[in-house]
Amino acid sequence: MEWEQHAERLAYQVTDPDSRWLGPVAAVPRHELVPRWWERDRSGGCWTLRVGEDDPDAWLSAAYADRSLITRVGALHADHAQPDDHPEGRPTSSATLPSLVVSMLRHGRLGDGLDLLDLGTGAGGLTAYAAARLGSERVTSVDVDPYLTGAAAERLARLGLRPRFLALDATAEIPGTYDRIIATVGMPAGPGLRPVLGALREGGRLAATLARTTMILTGWKQAGGDVVGRIERDWAGFMLTRSGDDYPPELAELFAHAREADGEKTSTGRYPVVNVDEAWEVRSMLEVTTPGVETRYETSGRTRTAYLAHADGSWARASAEWTGPPEVRQGGPLRLWDTVERIRTWMLAEGGLPLYGADARVTPDGVVHLSRGRWQGTLGAP
Repeated sequence: MEWEQHAERLAYQVTDPDSRWLGPVAAVPRHELVPRWWERDRSGGCWTLRVGEDDPDAWLSAAYADRSLITRVGALHADHAQPDDHPEGRPTSSATLPSLVVSMLRHGRLGDGLDLLDLGTGAGGLTAYAAARLGSERVTSVDVDPYLTGAAAERLARLGLRPRFLALDATAEIPGTYDRIIATVGMPAGPGLRPVLGALREGGRLAATLARTTMILTGWKQAGGDVVGRIERDWAGFMLTRSGDDYPPELAELFAHAREADGEKTSTGRYPVVNVDEAWEVRSMLEVTTPGVETRYETSGRTRTAYLAHADGSWARASAEWTGPPEVRQGGPLRLWDTVERIRTWMLAEGGLPLYGADARVTPDGVVHLSRGRWQGTLGAP
């Protein structure tokens, strides 16, 4: 299959002409890392299997576009699926869009002679680019799913790349130490971040996103064990880390309750209904102020409805026609939509939120301490 011109076009699309990453992106046959993938069906509900060999032109088009390709839904990897399988779960692994991979590599400040730990193997794209640039002996890639690490190892070996792969839960234990750690999964602040901090050498650099946010945290490890840096004026959205074959059960019963319940408080919202997950600054600040909130969003004709739920039993439903003022119903100990509206008022009053560009200090207990001007916030509990 003639893929080289496609890879070269992609490389010039996602890097600069003088970038150190242009060569690796152009040299890696990305289609070989993603022989099968999932796409949403036309209804936007179930997933449909795509097999590259069945349509080579579509395979090349998908693999060398700057887009993420979903490779695993729930516990079912596309490599193991049958044509009539249509899973309905959440994505649990993907081949990340190349521009975002390159962005994270840049944030990692990689250089010759440095050892890299890649957290979140996925399809192996970042591992492949890094091994092509630094040398296989300098790269270790980790994923909780042994099939993902095994498949990536086999596919990269066919390309002449042989980095080390480990199948383990990075929120529990990471063997060895590294000069650079890049996480392309949403890392949980607090205890789940401790193994990562322990695996980073003094003077080393961390580049990671934080769970349920789009914040990219970068920093250098100090002699005392703290990682000191900032929240970049950039963003990335990655899947959450998981410790098992799939994510824990969602708050399905509470979301079902939120669809129908009258609530303990009914009000009219101040702002149009927003898809909170797509409002990245709002979503990130919500995680800082009220950690652990899950969201849903749906449209029906001109009606837009947002749902929020929290493990403590709090829930909210905001619904309106198009940009009209929404009817808001809420229940439980927290008033979740009120929190979202306070964040949106803050953003409008100040012209933005203080998260992006904030100073960050991550203490050895995994707690992320943020500050910008007089504002301070934290993520994670020790």
